[in-house]
Amino acid sequence: MKIVSIDSLLLRVPTPHPISLEFPEHKLVTATIRTDQGLVGFGYSLVFGGAAGEAVQAYLETRLKPLLIGEDPRFVGRLWERMYRADRGIRRVGVAGYAVAALDIGLWDLLGKAAGLPLYQLWGAVTDRVPAYGSGGWPKYSTADLIAEAQRYVAMGCRYYKMKIHHPNPRANRERVQAVRQALGDGVQLMVDANQRLDVLGAIRQAEQLDDLNLLWFEEPVLADDIAACAEVARAIRIPVATGENNQTRFEFRELIERRAARYLMPDVCRANGFTETLLIGRLAAAYQVAVSPHVVHELSLHVVGALSNGSLVEFIDWAPADLFEGMPVCEDGHFRIPDRPGHGIELAPDAVRKYAQPG
Repeated sequence: MKIVSIDSLLLRVPTPHPISLEFPEHKLVTATIRTDQGLVGFGYSLVFGGAAGEAVQAYLETRLKPLLIGEDPRFVGRLWERMYRADRGIRRVGVAGYAVAALDIGLWDLLGKAAGLPLYQLWGAVTDRVPAYGSGGWPKYSTADLIAEAQRYVAMGCRYYKMKIHHPNPRANRERVQAVRQALGDGVQLMVDANQRLDVLGAIRQAEQLDDLNLLWFEEPVLADDIAACAEVARAIRIPVATGENNQTRFEFRELIERRAARYLMPDVCRANGFTETLLIGRLAAAYQVAVSPHVVHELSLHVVGALSNGSLVEFIDWAPADLFEGMPVCEDGHFRIPDRPGHGIELAPDAVRKYAQPG
């Protein structure tokens, strides 16, 4: 079997209210991989907020696509290594990591279809049903928007909700978290996310303000690049630390684990160079009994969690319009049933290209 063509697209997708208050749109870089035997694999990277989507597509087209044409797609690991090592002067993070991920996800989708198996089963299934947490709570939301979003996720059965704490005053953040706690009651566990906005002392002071609210985790308390600082926060506070959405290789995650910087690791399959690297990260974490709760793209992350003994929650951000994808899993009773279709089970809807493709 040989790869005969790879077609990429950049899709510009508007977001619904209230997410649109913070991010008016997201962008998808898609890759359709065709073979001489008629099998087709579909991969994509979600570029959250849309920044640099054009650059991701350009890197995919000019640097990575030529490496795969004519190759056997069943050798996913070999092709991943070829892409990962292609440019010695460019690290496989950011733009390059997104581009590798879109192709790697497409290769695995193709392999799952060739094997007739959903990916989580191909990788050695642990479960076919994964709990989800509702996620959002951005700072531009009013308190009413915040509570309404949280209640919508609870109505779908979610027993967990994550919100942002971006206000410079720790007491203001506490008041906002407390308002959600009072609206949802004690049956829903909350998480908070600082999105790297604090330094070590600021994170410790914020955690002191939230300590009595029984939070599941405190996410990205400090700059993701500063793993030593994250470890210092983790040692100093009682709330478990979560991080990893902006760490993109197993080598970064190894340092997070060895420094005991987090109890929950959150690789993003679209940032962390695809399924291949994300699975390596997850299995490395398993050796240290650290939980893995992947960042966003729950429709893809489900397969990762379903194949990991240390898999935890998937992040559910309900942003995608109904006419973007076919095969999107449905949240029922706060859980997602992993699709049993071969590959990852997601395809573009028939009119998605016409409606959302950004002219090249």
